[in-house]
Amino acid sequence: MTGSRARAAQTGLRPTRAELEAARGKSIPDLIATGLSVLFVGINPSLWSGAVGQHFARPGNRFWRALHEAGFTDRLLSPHEGQELLKREIGVTNLVNRATASADELDIADYRGGARGIERKVRRYRPKTVAFVGMGAYRVAFGRPRARGGRQEERLAGAVIWVLPNPSGRTAGYQMPALARAFRQLRRSL
Repeated sequence: MTGSRARAAQTGLRPTRAELEAARGKSIPDLIATGLSVLFVGINPSLWSGAVGQHFARPGNRFWRALHEAGFTDRLLSPHEGQELLKREIGVTNLVNRATASADELDIADYRGGARGIERKVRRYRPKTVAFVGMGAYRVAFGRPRARGGRQEERLAGAVIWVLPNPSGRTAGYQMPALARAFRQLRRSL
């Protein structure tokens, strides 16, 4: 991590407009290891996440709060504490590792290519469960237009598949209690 990206990540300062625009197209490192209990798969990094180099970093994203309220963590972690998840056998990656202002900037080819990449990661790292956070993205990427939230019947390279609501603050389809409940169902299944 260099320059302003390192400053924003370490200090928790808000990236400038120029830093956000410079993050367009950037990737962020996976939080992944062999033998995880669960690997969470986001859709793609926001410009904010790209600017600071952390998963689910945009203020208003409810991923970290949902993890805590569901009992995955004993306290509310911040995005810059992501490495703490690995100690709990939890990983994070993205379906498409390219920062955009909105997932609407992705196309079907991005999603399908991302699905192939996730399958390779699952084969390599062997998580027990893969949890996709974003039902629409999962449906498009894996050609499952009728998939509902929760545990799926099929597996991915031997791993159990869960589909969860998108925790982005921009998607108000799920209020926090319902989001935490969906994450809690996953945790209880592990």
